[in-house]
Amino acid sequence: MITRYTTKEMADLWSLENKFKKWLEIEIAAVEIMNELGLVPDIDLKNIQEKAKFSVTEIDEIEKKVHHDVIAFLTNVGQNVGPSSRYIHLGMTSSDIIDTANSLLMKEAAELLLKVMRELSVILMDRAFQYKNTICMGRSHGIHAEPTTFGLKFALWYDEMQRNIKRMERARDSISVGQISGAVGNYAHLSTDVEKYVCKKLGLKPVNIATQVIQRDRYAEYVSTIAIVGSTLEKIALEIRHLQRTEVHEVEEGFASRQKGSSAMPHKKNPIIAERMCGLARILRSNAQTAFENNALWHERDISHSSVERIILPDSTTLLHYMLVKSKELIKNLVVFPEKMKENMDITHGLIFSQTVLLTLADKGLSREDAYDIVQKAAMECWETGKKFKIILKRTKEITSILDEEEIEALFQMEKFTKNVDTIFSRVFHAKE
Repeated sequence: MITRYTTKEMADLWSLENKFKKWLEIEIAAVEIMNELGLVPDIDLKNIQEKAKFSVTEIDEIEKKVHHDVIAFLTNVGQNVGPSSRYIHLGMTSSDIIDTANSLLMKEAAELLLKVMRELSVILMDRAFQYKNTICMGRSHGIHAEPTTFGLKFALWYDEMQRNIKRMERARDSISVGQISGAVGNYAHLSTDVEKYVCKKLGLKPVNIATQVIQRDRYAEYVSTIAIVGSTLEKIALEIRHLQRTEVHEVEEGFASRQKGSSAMPHKKNPIIAERMCGLARILRSNAQTAFENNALWHERDISHSSVERIILPDSTTLLHYMLVKSKELIKNLVVFPEKMKENMDITHGLIFSQTVLLTLADKGLSREDAYDIVQKAAMECWETGKKFKIILKRTKEITSILDEEEIEALFQMEKFTKNVDTIFSRVFHAKE
């Protein structure tokens, strides 16, 4: 991933240095158990433990000649260990270390992601309670529907993030497996005890069965989960973008004192973080599709998946980590304009109470169809003339014959739209009502 969208934590995790470190840990652990099984002499184990090291630069130079990164790695380690290196990688295949190391890296990446997801959840919860009773316009199809509260938006996002956390935990657990099973996964030249020992030492579980590789449905689940989380962040960002439109202006991103919005127009304050989140989420979804393509391989394995995973695993985890960090910043620094929310609710002249009128007329004995036609006719007049909906109702005979002026006035109260907010919050945040 380009440095622009890379956090230091993910850069360190996916560095070549860290990858080869994981490879070496796996190889040394395998030698340790082989020593216990009587396959590796004590002196050779000692030599390997003391001398096994690598150089990223030297591995790169060797790979230019042999065109195989694992062989280049083993060659470089062997140069440092000497004759005892003949016991390194004994009976193993490249995927034993690549896939097991990938599992370690993906597990650690998931932990980094979960940490920031939980931090973002706290910020969403804080904002939800801050704006719990701040009434704003609810919209469907981009059109005014009925009032809701701004806090409910944050509560919704918080609730979805809790599901995402559970998804990520499941994906982490699914990928937290290793294999040391040889060329086609049948332990032909290995004891199954090697796999058990290595996995236990590394905090992984042995797979039940493998071919030459750990099966890629696990990878597809992992990358898909990342894409789902990214889509949640996009959902949040898209709402903020809509609400920051000049004509709406109910929120805006925090804007630094020396920040610039446009090279041409000095007045611009654009939702650049939110727009960035929407763009990056597209990459995560495309990577998920690519992960699905990797599930079907030839026989016990081909290498078509390898080049793809070298890109999508570090890129997807790194992008999502960056997006989560920026989303924290976006929500924490979001500027909210409750007065503008109230102003926007008034621009449709009371039409947002049309369902209240409809239900009241039906409750008074009109059929739903007749009530709908009466209210719709009044609503269309309001749309076309800009007159107050309440005034139109008060001079509509079909309504005044059923409702007096006081009853009509009572229809235009906001309380009905907020009366169950406490109950919803109790369900979302598991608090007592």
